[in-house]
Amino acid sequence: MAIEEFFAPNTNARMADDFRAGYVAIVGRPNVGKSTLMNHLLGQKLSITSRKPQTTRHRIHGILSNHEMQAVFVDTPGIHRNEVRAINERMNKAAVSALVDVDLVLFVVDSDQWRDDDLLTLQKLGETDLTIVLVINKSDTLKDKGSVLPLIETFNESFDFADIVPVSALKNQNLDRLQEVIASHLPVAAPIYDTEQITDRSERFLASEIIREKIMRSAGDEVPYDLTVQIDAFKDEPAHTDPKTGRPRKACTFIDATIYVERSGQKAIVIGDKGQRIKQVGMDARKDMEQLFDKKIMLTLWVKVKRGWSDDERALTSLGY
Repeated sequence: MAIEEFFAPNTNARMADDFRAGYVAIVGRPNVGKSTLMNHLLGQKLSITSRKPQTTRHRIHGILSNHEMQAVFVDTPGIHRNEVRAINERMNKAAVSALVDVDLVLFVVDSDQWRDDDLLTLQKLGETDLTIVLVINKSDTLKDKGSVLPLIETFNESFDFADIVPVSALKNQNLDRLQEVIASHLPVAAPIYDTEQITDRSERFLASEIIREKIMRSAGDEVPYDLTVQIDAFKDEPAHTDPKTGRPRKACTFIDATIYVERSGQKAIVIGDKGQRIKQVGMDARKDMEQLFDKKIMLTLWVKVKRGWSDDERALTSLGY
């Protein structure tokens, strides 16, 4: 028995008898802080963020485990009305399809803004029989803190929410309470994933998202929304002795990536004056990758024009949408 206990995973020894596990979809209109919320709940940056709406394009799974529960968060693209291109339609489908087979939904709204796309999202949720928790994000921005109570009452009258939790994802306010609420609504079950795992997404995917975020943040309003990133090569090289110089070389991962835009003018924006923007993007992306992957990264970037990719079904499929 002592030998079995020694080799047993430590996490299992700490698990509560009524351990809970399940899938939690994070939904809402674009730019209400869904990705920021997931990142701060995890204590780890997985989903990219920026001030531009519709930054998240794919469903991204983040895994939060403690001794009481395992919540598998599904960060979704924002549900929006204007499906002007094929990519918008696919993003909406990705968001809605995330509601299939989840145990709980976090419906995220802005503390002081209620828009048509919020109503659209609520309408989609009303067509299901899912348990829905309303998360009022950016509550710290309310000038009158007392106004949150009437706000909660208003939301409670509009829909039968299982719980309503005001938070500030960016400032980590009331997230402990939100975790307690999440755990209370998950079924008693064994962990779905290894309790040390934080995502089911590949390093290649995370690398492409990090690069895309750095472009959007670096270029600000100049950045073309019509860009995507494709990882062309992802090669791990173990520590070894250089056969030419005889010097030891540390383990390193070599990543080659292509940034696709739709027009030549957009290419110039991404590259920047004398290549300074793309150089800075590479440096910032490499730094984040080394922190996330915990290894040395050598990153090479190219920028190419692929006209009409965001409205081309075949192109979208080949690029992973």
